[in-house]
Amino acid sequence: MADETKTATGDDASPDDRGLELTDLGEGADESSQNLLSVEEATEPMRNAKDLEAVYDIPVQLSAVLGKASMQVSQLLKLGRGAVVELDRKVGEAIDIYVNNRLVARGEVVVVEERLGVTMTEIIKSDRVA
Repeated sequence: MADETKTATGDDASPDDRGLELTDLGEGADESSQNLLSVEEATEPMRNAKDLEAVYDIPVQLSAVLGKASMQVSQLLKLGRGAVVELDRKVGEAIDIYVNNRLVARGEVVVVEERLGVTMTEIIKSDRVA
């Protein structure tokens, strides 16, 4: 059976449905097209956004890591005031931004009034399955 495509644009369509293409896949559709969501399923995350309000006030720990260094304990014990520890990053290289010890972004150090801040330049997509 051939695919039929309809566009909801009439007065009987709700404002959310106008301009959306709805596809009737029929029996002969391949497996990849079986993964398409219905309009109801596609709008479900918008309804669930209100459910997230319950977690808005939960505190999280945000860390901005300038770089890392490895050394032996004996070297660590020799460090004193004024010692410089060389990090694994170059000047101008992006820093890692962690939320609760999970890498979520990369960014740059900025100065905000008299304090340091971080501007996010890249969001890291999680491989975690929801």
